[in-house]
Amino acid sequence: MLLATILALFASMILIVLRAFAGPSVYDRVLAVNMFGTKTVLVIAVGGHALGWTSFADVALLYAMLNFVATIAVLRFFEATAKEPPA
Repeated sequence: MLLATILALFASMILIVLRAFAGPSVYDRVLAVNMFGTKTVLVIAVGGHALGWTSFADVALLYAMLNFVATIAVLRFFEATAKEPPA
């Protein structure tokens, strides 16, 4: 069952990458990258449990925090550059 879960996560990650490349706006692409990071956290958690790692939850939580902070930083950057007057 864990292998089926990991395969389903990888299948959804492929679709998310396609959405990131086809996104009509920057915000759609950032959302797709954020979803990819969330799926990566799930793969780390499920894979760590399947392999019997003792610290898989710590690594998954660390990656989730990094993903959240990076998404907020990128969105703030695009928000700041969108408000600049044209030259």
